[in-house]
Amino acid sequence: MPTLLITRWNDDDSVLTITESTQVEDDDQAASDAPFEDAVEQDGADWGCAYDLDRHSDTVQRAYEEHAGQFGAVVEDDVEGFGPRASWP
Repeated sequence: MPTLLITRWNDDDSVLTITESTQVEDDDQAASDAPFEDAVEQDGADWGCAYDLDRHSDTVQRAYEEHAGQFGAVVEDDVEGFGPRASWP
């Protein structure tokens, strides 16, 4: 079951803060859209992505590798406090 991360970038895109993490049904776009849309309205979330991974920590690591680390940004996990491993030189 994919894990959806709901996040917020800071003003200069140097920090990606994970504010929510939830399991969503495979191939159900509405299941992903609803929590993201709620977070946009309530918490100012501005980015979300679902990964076909079961564990929260694996999902945070993937978000770091694919969307933050390669650009020198930091990931802060407000959900479980997981710190992704740097994989970029």
